[in-house]
Amino acid sequence: MRYFERARGRWRALSLRQRIAALVVGGAAVLLATVLAAVLTVGGGGSPGHPAAGPPAAPPAAGSASPTAPPPARAGVSPLTGLPGGAGRILAVKIDNAPAARPQTGVNSADVVYAIEVEGGLSRFLAVYDSDHLPQGDRIGPVRSARETDLPLLQQYGRVDFAYSGAQTAFLPVLARADLFNCSPQQDDSFFRGKWNVPPFNEYVVPSGILDHFPDAAAARDIGFRFGDAPAGGVPTGSFTARMPAASFTFTWSAAQGKYLVAVDGRPAMTTDAGQMGAPTIVVQKVAETTSPRGLVDSFGHLVPFAPTVGSGEAVVLRDGAAYRGSWSRPDPAGGTEFSYAGQPMAFHPGQVWIVLEPA
Repeated sequence: MRYFERARGRWRALSLRQRIAALVVGGAAVLLATVLAAVLTVGGGGSPGHPAAGPPAAPPAAGSASPTAPPPARAGVSPLTGLPGGAGRILAVKIDNAPAARPQTGVNSADVVYAIEVEGGLSRFLAVYDSDHLPQGDRIGPVRSARETDLPLLQQYGRVDFAYSGAQTAFLPVLARADLFNCSPQQDDSFFRGKWNVPPFNEYVVPSGILDHFPDAAAARDIGFRFGDAPAGGVPTGSFTARMPAASFTFTWSAAQGKYLVAVDGRPAMTTDAGQMGAPTIVVQKVAETTSPRGLVDSFGHLVPFAPTVGSGEAVVLRDGAAYRGSWSRPDPAGGTEFSYAGQPMAFHPGQVWIVLEPA
């Protein structure tokens, strides 16, 4: 909470010119994104509410039956989505989420979507794809630069292909030493500029090209997710909002579609290729947000944010119209993350998983 207040204070202290530069948008850019969403997408959304998910459910009383733990990942089922299928190679893509970058392309095809805070309290996506589940249009974007938070997140997947547009000069040597395949435009030609927007919001990657040129990426593996029936004790929750200092994500349950529809900063989060963003399982992972462990600063001289994902903390899991307040634990940087509820591994609904790294 103290980090959140400090970040919000820094935001308020910026001049109008600095805020505009940090947001990298103006009114015209937001209008352009809205028009693009209406023209290029299908899908809809309502006016999301912001009620709390309710108090934590009490653990089972002494002598009562313990909740049944969901089964571990098994052969013939994706360890990332719980859906039938094999384990293809992993491609991670850093995707912009500034208003001028919307609507994005290819997000709904990802197996896992992370929402991460960046400079100015804004948000950016890290989307993880199994090579067997690429977007039909074979493009993803707009692609933006890598951040320190990305590396610990990707470490649990193994040596993956990582597509991003660039990084701070001081961070490039760290990326070069990281145990992953660097797939930026400096290493590969599978990127192109779209004519429907202006730089830096128009760079896209062809995922099949990356996978062809970097064929040794690790296959999808167990990173701690468990899938199965919902446990008892969830609090009925039609809408839930996760917040960053200058960004918000509202998830509204759609029984008709069997998933939570996503709104970003109060507007439906649309894509150019698959309608509104949405997933059957949403995880709000509370993290002890801090600043760059390497002392990286933004263009205004402020230390950039960093979200620790090794350790433990609270988590809220949304599925099937209910919220489950529990915890997350990842003691080993090379290991996966376990999400628990009432003393047992929390079962996700099969399908795409969203994880929002919300400052605690």
